[in-house]
Amino acid sequence: MKRYIVTTTINSPTRATLAFAEMSDWTLIVVGDTKTPHHDYDKLNCIYIHPSEQETKYKDLSDAIGWKSIQRRNIGFVEAYDLGADIIATVDDDNIPYDNWGKNLLVGKEIDCDLYQPAKDVFDPLSVTNSNHVWHRGYPIEYVPYRKEVEYLGKVRRKVLVQADLWDGDPDIDALARLAMKPIVKFSEITEPYCSSVISPFNSQNTFLAREVIPFYSVLPHIGRMDDIWGSYILQLSFPNSVIYNRASVYQSRNPQDLVTNLQKEIFGYRNTLNLLNDLGNYRNYLPAETLRFLEAYSGCFA
Repeated sequence: MKRYIVTTTINSPTRATLAFAEMSDWTLIVVGDTKTPHHDYDKLNCIYIHPSEQETKYKDLSDAIGWKSIQRRNIGFVEAYDLGADIIATVDDDNIPYDNWGKNLLVGKEIDCDLYQPAKDVFDPLSVTNSNHVWHRGYPIEYVPYRKEVEYLGKVRRKVLVQADLWDGDPDIDALARLAMKPIVKFSEITEPYCSSVISPFNSQNTFLAREVIPFYSVLPHIGRMDDIWGSYILQLSFPNSVIYNRASVYQSRNPQDLVTNLQKEIFGYRNTLNLLNDLGNYRNYLPAETLRFLEAYSGCFA
C-alpha cells in the first residue's frame, strides 16, 4: 500500500516535518512556495516540489492557486495521486505527530463507530468532547448556540473514506473561539472513532484521505480560511456518510499567527457557510470566479 504525507510550508524543516520525514512506511511530499528555504529540503527524506517544477509541471493549476498560499498543498495531492497513493495524509508543519500517528488506520475499512445526531443539520465534531467550549472552524456560526444539543444513537457500520484525527495543543479552531479563550486543549477522553448522521466539517491539518476521494477534495483558494472546510463539505456531497473522527494523534505547537487576521479571513464563512450547506448541490454558485477557475484546473489533473 502506497501512503503519502502532503504539506506545504514557508519554514525550514520543523520538528513535525522532520518526524514525518523519518516515517519508514510513509513518503513525505513538501510543496514549496516562494518564501520556502528550498535548499533546507535537499537532504530531507522527502519529495520536495520546487516552485520552478510546479510552474513547469502544473502550470495551469499553479496559476489558478497563486503564490504565498497554503492552498499550494493541492499540488501535493495531485502529485501523490499520480504516484499511485492509496492513502494521502494532509498535515500542517506545526502538528507534531504522536507515536500512534498513522498506526492502525481505518481508511478503506468498514468499522463500527459511535453515531451522533445533532438537533441542527450540521454536526460539530468537538461538541461531544471534553473540550466542547470551543467549536470546529467552519461550523455555521448561526448554529453555535445549539451545537451541544446532540443525541447519541449507538453504534453504526461505516465505510471510512476520510479519517479526521483530532489535535491536542493549540489547534485550528474557529477564530472567535480562539480570540475569546486562547485554549490549550487535550482530547484525552476520545478513544473510539465517532461520526454523525449529518454533514460535518473536517480540516486539512491532520486528516487521512482514501485515494478515491482525492479528485473530489481540495483546499479551495480565494475564500479565506474556509478553504479546507468548504472542500470537506463539497466532498461529502459525493461521499455522504464517509467521514469519521478519531483520537488525537498530533500536538499542535502553533506557528505564529495574527488572530485578528485569522478572524477577518473567516468572515466569508460566517456570512456564507450556512447558505452553502442549505444549497450544497449548487455549491458553485457560492464560489468566486477565481475559485471556479481553480476547480477547473484541479479537475483537469484527474481527467
